[in-house]
Order: sequence, then structure tokens, then C-alpha cells
Amino acid sequence: MEPIQLAIIEDNSVVRESLIAFFSTSPEFLVHSTASSVEVFLHQMSDVIRPEPDVLLLDIQLPGVSGISGIPAIRERLPLVDIVILTTFEDSDQIFAALCAGACSYITKQTPLTEIRDALLTVRKGGAYMSPAVARKVIARFQPKPEVAEVALTPRQRDIVQGIVDGLSYKLIAERLGISLDTVRSHVMSIYRALNINSKSELIRRMLDR
Repeated sequence: MEPIQLAIIEDNSVVRESLIAFFSTSPEFLVHSTASSVEVFLHQMSDVIRPEPDVLLLDIQLPGVSGISGIPAIRERLPLVDIVILTTFEDSDQIFAALCAGACSYITKQTPLTEIRDALLTVRKGGAYMSPAVARKVIARFQPKPEVAEVALTPRQRDIVQGIVDGLSYKLIAERLGISLDTVRSHVMSIYRALNINSKSELIRRMLDR
């Protein structure tokens, strides 16, 4: 079996070199290319003679185009590559944005290198992999959330929710209500706990559904 051609887009030089060193000693893999940004990677791929990678480890927070925003362009150039997100972000919105854009797996950087290797092998066999914390968020996203009675929120909290639904920033909400920015943030965290949600988009969806 030929080694898996692995490409890496990671702007943190310490993380990038660590990945290169580890996979260079793994007989199942051949480090195909590395880049610090999506733009640099796509420029490298403009060489038509160069073989295409099988798997791409892609960070999200990159200089220039973000990893998620860059997925469509990568997919257009490399339609067969398996894109695996490797990032510090565990936010539900980031996870689903990456998966909807075309990533097949989502791994956090806290994952041991040996586990990352096993995840990539799983991907090449046609499977998918998610770090346990990420998998829990995905499952939670599809589980029905219990309805929370209106009385669960105080009048002030409902005012803040309305400001968020209206598209205002926390600063503008604070100005509208005549309270401090820290007070708004404190209320928002209490609202999240009361409604059992984790992000602003979930809050807006919940309010619009009502």
C-alpha cells in the first residue's frame, strides 16, 4: 500500500514542525506539502505536475483567508482531498460551519499525535472522526432542547435578548438600556445557562422559533 499523501496548512510554526516531525516517521504517511495559509497552499497546488494530496490537515485561524472560508477554493482545486480540521476551536458554530463547507472530520489540537494519525487512517478508509468533546457538541445539536418558560428570563434579560435579535452589539445594547458592558455580558451568560444554549446563533434561532 502506497503511503498517504498528507498536506498541512498551519500558521503556528511549532505546531507545524511537530506535525511534520511526527508524520515523517510514520510509514503510512508521506508529508506532501506544508503551508502557513490557504493562499500559499493554493499557490503550491497551481503546479499541475505536482501530485495531489490525499488528506489535508487544516487549521481554522489563519492569516488571510480563514480555514473554513478557504474550504470551497480548496475543494474546487482538489475535489477528492479529505479535509480534516485541526484547531483549538470547539465552538458549535465553527464545527458546523466547517462540516457544511466540506470538511469530513474535526479534531482539536489537544488530541495526541498518535490519535490524530489514527483519525487520518480512519478517514482514508472512508470513515470520519471527531474529538470526543466535538462529538458531544454535534450530538447535542441534534437533540431536542427542552422548552423554557418565558418566566425563566427576567424582564432585563428579555430586553437584552431583544437587542441581540435586533442585531445589536453588546456595546449598543448597553447604551440602549443604560447599563455597563460587563452587566450585559453577565446577563448573556445567565441567559445561556437558563436556555441551555452555547452561542448567540442558538439564542437567535430559539427566539425566532418562538
